[in-house]
Amino acid sequence: MKIIAHRANIDGPCSDENKLDQIDKCINLGYDVEIDVRYDLITGLLWLGHDEPQYMVTWDWLNNRSEYLWIHCKDIATLHKFSTETKEYNYFWHQSDDYTLTSKNIIWSYPKMQHTSNTVIIMLDPSNFNKEIDCYGICTDYPSKLI
Repeated sequence: MKIIAHRANIDGPCSDENKLDQIDKCINLGYDVEIDVRYDLITGLLWLGHDEPQYMVTWDWLNNRSEYLWIHCKDIATLHKFSTETKEYNYFWHQSDDYTLTSKNIIWSYPKMQHTSNTVIIMLDPSNFNKEIDCYGICTDYPSKLI
């Protein structure tokens, strides 16, 4: 089962969300990382940030970490860019839908939804974590509490 650090958080939400160094720290600790990405149509630049573009990132940076990244496309321009010009990334878009399918055919679920062995579960509260759970992965702000 994959443990996915939500926005590169390790021990709960913090001010380092989506920061490049924090993402690398998570990868070095053995976690995959869910990141929020925006593509600017005018400039052609990529940005990380949940509510707004905050940290510029390059395609090379993404490519060098692509096997560990779960890319949450934050708008239609970003989803379009990834869906038409890239094949190696694992990306998705969702709002409040119960489920979405990533580009690598993994089910991404909304919290507290039913799951299968091919589902990433969003776990807001890891206090009830069961290591025997049958799922593809768990995305949480508290990955350190799942090991």
